[in-house]
Amino acid sequence: MVALPLVSGPIVFFLALDQGTSFAAAAAHGSLMGAAGQAAFCVAYGWSGRLGRWPAALALGAVGFAVGALALGTAARLPLAPLVLILAGCVALALAAMPAPAAGGTPASLGRWDIPCRMATGTIAVVALTRAAPLLGPRYSGVLAAFPVVTSVLAVFAQRAQGSHQANAVLRGLLLGMFSFVAFYAVLEISVERAGIAVGFAAASAAALAVQALTAVLRRALGARVRSSSRHEREE
Repeated sequence: MVALPLVSGPIVFFLALDQGTSFAAAAAHGSLMGAAGQAAFCVAYGWSGRLGRWPAALALGAVGFAVGALALGTAARLPLAPLVLILAGCVALALAAMPAPAAGGTPASLGRWDIPCRMATGTIAVVALTRAAPLLGPRYSGVLAAFPVVTSVLAVFAQRAQGSHQANAVLRGLLLGMFSFVAFYAVLEISVERAGIAVGFAAASAAALAVQALTAVLRRALGARVRSSSRHEREE
């Protein structure tokens, strides 16, 4: 669920209100560049979190985000359809590159400051980026809006509470949901100028939820098939 644009979506929405639909469409394109940064963030944090403490992992994850977003800068000039395919490939590669999940384990419990930190960081991000948008321009506003603020908080708290394997579980969840993130901004870029803010964001939200539901169904079906195959192997 954290992959849904719960922070970046409101940022781009307020940018549309303040700067107009053309600015919002360009910011949506920038957020698609940020999707590659999110994938790189997960891989960088995932591996560095296994080797060190969370401050270093978070810093390296931020570096990974910057590198991933900038690396897609040339591809961002492509038409939208090839760009979406490239992003889907980036997410799939990131899932394959993540550290293997630990066997067993229990879900990480929420710390006392977990929800207040998520609320504070999300609010700060919305206010800061909408204020800085005229200076940053639409593309870089969109890229920075895509930084995984909530995921960073969740991963840090999970690592502090139960270790890097739980942080990696959070990051794998983000990657599985990234397909809906890409769908949201692809539809928003297409529709917000043509149909207006209300219809554009409604269509983008519907697309994101539909892709998220499809991803959940496919993941459940794949998991059931893997469990069935493992059971048959044990029986043999």
